[in-house]
Amino acid sequence: MNISDAFVFILQAGVTFVFSTALFDALHWLLHRWETSRFKLLRTFSSWHWVHHKFLDLDMKINPAYARANIWFHILPEYATSMLGIALFLLVFPWPPIALVAVIRTIMLVMTFREEGLDYNHMAMDRVGAQQGLLWVDNNYHAMHHVYPHNFFSSFANIFDLLFGTTCQIKGRRFLVTGASGSYGSAMVAKLTDLGGLVETAKSGTDFSAGDYDRMREKLERAEVLVLAHGAKSQDCWNANFVTFTDLIELFTALGKDRLTPPEVWAVGSEVEFHGDMGMEELKDYSASKRAFARRALDYYHSDAVFYRHIVPSSFTSAMGKGAMSAGTAVNITLFFIRRGFSYVPVTFTGLAVLNYFRFRFFQRRSGQAAPAE
Repeated sequence: MNISDAFVFILQAGVTFVFSTALFDALHWLLHRWETSRFKLLRTFSSWHWVHHKFLDLDMKINPAYARANIWFHILPEYATSMLGIALFLLVFPWPPIALVAVIRTIMLVMTFREEGLDYNHMAMDRVGAQQGLLWVDNNYHAMHHVYPHNFFSSFANIFDLLFGTTCQIKGRRFLVTGASGSYGSAMVAKLTDLGGLVETAKSGTDFSAGDYDRMREKLERAEVLVLAHGAKSQDCWNANFVTFTDLIELFTALGKDRLTPPEVWAVGSEVEFHGDMGMEELKDYSASKRAFARRALDYYHSDAVFYRHIVPSSFTSAMGKGAMSAGTAVNITLFFIRRGFSYVPVTFTGLAVLNYFRFRFFQRRSGQAAPAE
């Protein structure tokens, strides 16, 4: 077998593995949907699957009493569904890569039997880590499915959740939104509420100011997700765009350090992180504050203590002027990406926010607190 043949063999085996496991992910989603079906048989199938969630419960604790039932009602159906998907690829690929994938899946099944239902994605946890895969499912990602059973359905490759937007729990979750009187913040509050989120708001200057967060502690303790949508373009931009952002994230992270799931932060940046002030004196302070926060934000992005999402919108229509899109459109694009698991969220018609990803991740210093612009 030459190199090109080996590459084709590996590619065919990889495609077979990915899409055969995605077939079970689709069934997995159906099993949850059938919980409220008007058909008794479908509700019965759903109830069998819920044994799996009793085995590894909402608190990420293992209940050995359900170990045997978990094997019969979850592990074996998952294996059978994946094997059916593998067999379907015999219609398009030669049999050797198909046989290899079938052997791998069978070895995985035997190893799970030996551990009585436990594997890398199913183990007790005192704390779910904030670093979770986007394209591939790791144990932190799958743990979120057991905490929030109506989302995070992907099992190996994250195809299903990426396609159908089931990578973020919104319904019933507690959100705290700053800047809710602004165009973007108010649109975010409306959309989260419409999706079933439990939304509370906080106002800069009333609930908090730079160096004064005592009135925020109770709200932060209640919140599961902190959405930072406040800011300023001219007056006191350093405190508005850098100091209060970083201080609130640090406080929220500290208050949530003992929670099962990490505190989650959505922070609104700007395309000015990419193109700078472009020599415009009126943007000098704004650009400096936003770029300084982006440098600090990279630490949060890589932290295991907080699940951080960095939102970079193009200009949108607000009280500060006409933009490339409405605030409602900006929020809809934001949630499109967030519901598909993106931690860096480009909200753009121009494409600059996409290019900014490379600057954000690779071409800026981390932990750099610059001095306020003079």
